Amino acid sequence: MKSPLAVIAIGGNSLILDSKKITVEDQYRAAHETAHHIAALVAAGYRVVITHGNGPQVGFILLRSDLARNVLHQVPLDSCVADTQGALGYQIGQTLSNELKSQNLRKSIATVVTQVLVDKNDPAFSNPTKPIGSFYTEAEAQKHKADSGWVLKEDAGRGWRRVVASPKPLRIVEEDTIRLLLEQDVVVIAVGGGGIPVRENEKGELEGCAAVIDKDLASCLLAKNLKADLFIISTGVDKVAIDFKKPTQRELDQLTVAEAKKYLAEGQFPAGSMGPKIEAAVDFLEHGGKEVIITQPHLLEEAIAGRNGTHLVP
Repeated sequence: MKSPLAVIAIGGNSLILDSKKITVEDQYRAAHETAHHIAALVAAGYRVVITHGNGPQVGFILLRSDLARNVLHQVPLDSCVADTQGALGYQIGQTLSNELKSQNLRKSIATVVTQVLVDKNDPAFSNPTKPIGSFYTEAEAQKHKADSGWVLKEDAGRGWRRVVASPKPLRIVEEDTIRLLLEQDVVVIAVGGGGIPVRENEKGELEGCAAVIDKDLASCLLAKNLKADLFIISTGVDKVAIDFKKPTQRELDQLTVAEAKKYLAEGQFPAGSMGPKIEAAVDFLEHGGKEVIITQPHLLEEAIAGRNGTHLVP
């Protein structure tokens, strides 16, 4: 009988503790802290797949590229995602390996640079809304629009930002490779940043595209297809709450699919924060998943034991 499988999605902000600690060394230290808690899953007997966000890190690459645009070619967005998958996979994998070794747990760890197929006709491409990269003046924005074909929108009086599509993930290209690694009891790091967005051209060939796939939705797709027993979404709060930041705020220990849908319809979980996480959790549970846990990384051990976090159930 196979060990239970857990897919854990950690945010790109999990590797950046605050705005003053953003260097690679700072991120490495944060990765070590996160790895310490993920090791608890391995110690508990789970096979583990780790997915991660990459928003801040892609922003750094885009800024470097922008600053150097008069010296070097700029970096396409799909390549930025691939770069961060390798770099963050290296950090997470190395720190987790060191942590497991300190606990006398021997596990192979592999990072899979992962492509995720999207529909070239997805409506998101007609209405890009996901802001990425730096703020620009209107003159700079018009130049980028003319030179690079970017879509830029004014952002609440703070300046202009590039916006890209956020299409729905359809298929994880390297899914079979991930499955083979899991069968060999390898801890897998995959689908970083929601995956490298790719589309099929007229010949049926894959091509990268300028888009950002939601990390939690892509992680959910992977968890569903692998038939994971547990889907964990790591975030910046201990528990999911309704009436968030209001005097009537109430944290939830448990949430059923019906309750989650009701609160979503009421607007309790905004699209820019908790909404995609709840939607991913509901999708996982409605496709045979048993449990979703939403909590902070440092509470993972307590959450697995049922003493913390929000537990979503069918």
